[in-house]
Amino acid sequence: MVSQMPQAISGVSSNAEAEIMTLYPSVASTVIGKLFGQILESIPTRVGGIKLSHLLFGLPIGLATVPGFFQLRLFGERYTLTNRSVQRWKALGSTLIKSVPLTDVARVEIRQERGQEFYPAADLYLIGKGGETLLLLEGLIRAEIFRETILKARDARLQTEAALATIQARQPA
Repeated sequence: MVSQMPQAISGVSSNAEAEIMTLYPSVASTVIGKLFGQILESIPTRVGGIKLSHLLFGLPIGLATVPGFFQLRLFGERYTLTNRSVQRWKALGSTLIKSVPLTDVARVEIRQERGQEFYPAADLYLIGKGGETLLLLEGLIRAEIFRETILKARDARLQTEAALATIQARQPA
């Protein structure tokens, strides 16, 4: 008699962690970046459809942010979403700063600070079941897309765990 293994669920692995997406924070994550964003949004009057503050300050501020961009890429952080967790890493290398299991995330909040609207960027707060902040991801461009991806990955993780528990319960002892 051949023992029968449970049928695999397509796309589901019970023990492998797979990367879904990695993002780097923008200059909107820094104090100077937020200050530049405030300056660039300071004069709402439009000339030919373009804000006057963009015309006056755009080029000098754009040039001033280039070193900050490279500094963030070399010495900052990166945020990685996997099928099991959200992680903060050093930008270069393999130093994990913090990891939060997707199953611990109750909700993901977007908070845009003054100066981030220019980029368009915001901070993501991963909130636990008790209302505590589990992880802060700062200065993400189009943060709502990463938020939705995190929530979909979390829901998929919860469904996968439920399916695997059901399969395990069916197997004879």
